[in-house]
Amino acid sequence: MISPGKAPWIVGRPILLEHAAADFLNEVTRQTPWRRARFEALLESLDEFLGAPAPLLAYTQLTGEAWLHSLPAADLLTEFRAYLRDWGWLEAARPVNQPD
Repeated sequence: MISPGKAPWIVGRPILLEHAAADFLNEVTRQTPWRRARFEALLESLDEFLGAPAPLLAYTQLTGEAWLHSLPAADLLTEFRAYLRDWGWLEAARPVNQPD
């Protein structure tokens, strides 16, 4: 059975990404408040990437992936992974008898 939605009713205007983001931050960080500042900054970055104030419908799987690839960390992780592979760090970290 599908439960009814819990999203707030917004009358007369489109639902913005920032509305869902604020609700998400309140819910997710209730038990882990130390994550709030980081999550808030990332969600603001996503909203800006989508043309703040972005309508919620602007956030799709494709726009989310495009935003992730635009982050500086995405390039760093790609280069770091290549370095680990190319310089043998991943091979050295595997137990000797573990197959690839």
